[in-house]
Amino acid sequence: MRDKCGIVGIYSADKNINVASQIYYALYALQHRGQESAGISIFDGDEMRTHRGMGLVCDVFDPEKLAELRGSVGIGHVRYSTTGKSRIENSQPFWSEFQGGRIAIAHNGDIINSMELRAELEDEGHSFISTTDSEVICHLLSREYDKNPNMVGAIKRVSEQLIGSYSLVVLLNDDLYVVRDPVGIKPLAFARKGPVQMVASETVAFDVIGAEHVRDVQPGEILHLNRGNSHWVANAPDTRRAHCMFEYVYFARPDSVIDGRNVYRVRLNIGEALYREHPADADVVVPVPDSSIPAAIGYSRISGIPYGEGLIKNRYVGRTFIMPTQEERETAVKLKMNPIRSELEGKRIVLVDDSIVRGTTSRALIDIIRDAGAEEIHLRIGCPPIKSPCYYGIAMATKRELIASDRDVEEIRKIIGVDSLGYLSIESLVECIGIKKGFLCTGCLDGDYPTPLPRNIREYESVRSCL
Repeated sequence: MRDKCGIVGIYSADKNINVASQIYYALYALQHRGQESAGISIFDGDEMRTHRGMGLVCDVFDPEKLAELRGSVGIGHVRYSTTGKSRIENSQPFWSEFQGGRIAIAHNGDIINSMELRAELEDEGHSFISTTDSEVICHLLSREYDKNPNMVGAIKRVSEQLIGSYSLVVLLNDDLYVVRDPVGIKPLAFARKGPVQMVASETVAFDVIGAEHVRDVQPGEILHLNRGNSHWVANAPDTRRAHCMFEYVYFARPDSVIDGRNVYRVRLNIGEALYREHPADADVVVPVPDSSIPAAIGYSRISGIPYGEGLIKNRYVGRTFIMPTQEERETAVKLKMNPIRSELEGKRIVLVDDSIVRGTTSRALIDIIRDAGAEEIHLRIGCPPIKSPCYYGIAMATKRELIASDRDVEEIRKIIGVDSLGYLSIESLVECIGIKKGFLCTGCLDGDYPTPLPRNIREYESVRSCL
């Protein structure tokens, strides 16, 4: 699975501070949220400069490129694609000419009705250089701002047209605007460091530059980061909240704090709850690295079963989902995960993983562990069965490809080939996170989506997969 993007926005009231290097390091800390492309836009007092490129942050920005980006306000972006193929035209930030200057925008999320909005804009004469929904937002802002040159008003009017998830940083000359969608699906937090104000997808971006996390950006909130730090709230107080549960299970770094919850502590809770719901008689608890490590530690602590590393992850392997054949995909799994035979041979193991999507990777991994001599494998999954697709920025399979969409746990156990299989329940997951179910998005688990969905889901999925 892939999550769409990490964003950063920084404003310095001290015009002598160059924020480009701070944005660079913040993006480095958010690299786990996107590895296809990276970009930074900076306003230097006279003009906006943008540099984007394909690859990791360290590949896109060398000292020479960073030196060209000078200014006291800017935004940054790291990307995974959910809408739009992996190519330079779809990298962010997007920028365009605007009434009174230039605008740049960086977006984390997915707009469900972007195809309809795009068609409407094209009919009005707007032209597009990318296939992403993020550029649609940029054109919508331009259109609304042309009608009434007040950016906060334009953002409010655009928000009323968007269905889906979005955390945004918008740079209009030397003004920085920050937006979070009304239900708060994607995370966004605010920090300070002296005269510097900063927002980012995760708090780890603050830690790397020594900024102090102040609070989360509230769902529906619009921040105008300037000397006075003015802000407005765009949504009604009774709007539903729906923070993405998968940020806690998998996507966010464990050292982040998301909507007031310490991610590492949540994952420890998940491991403890897994043992309470699905105990096992075993010799060792083994995580599937890296996101499942805290959950495995939690399972080990409460069960008294020793924790051990039985798999070593090769962190220099690219994406395996692009492999054209099943044989190549299985080879890629072996390249990414290598067993420590001495820790597995002859042992009954509890294998802790964060989720099962299609089941093909899990099956290949189980084969590797069996070949290493494990006597028994008891698989424990920290996320309840994924039965429906995500429409808010997680590029997971369509419903017919999800292994749990039409199978029960026993059928899945047989397909994957483990001695026992236990999923965490939705009720326990909600308790582990510590946020009420009505404030979490669990659409991929139970079909309870927080926004309207496209009228023709199959046509929607087919078109999106071709973009």
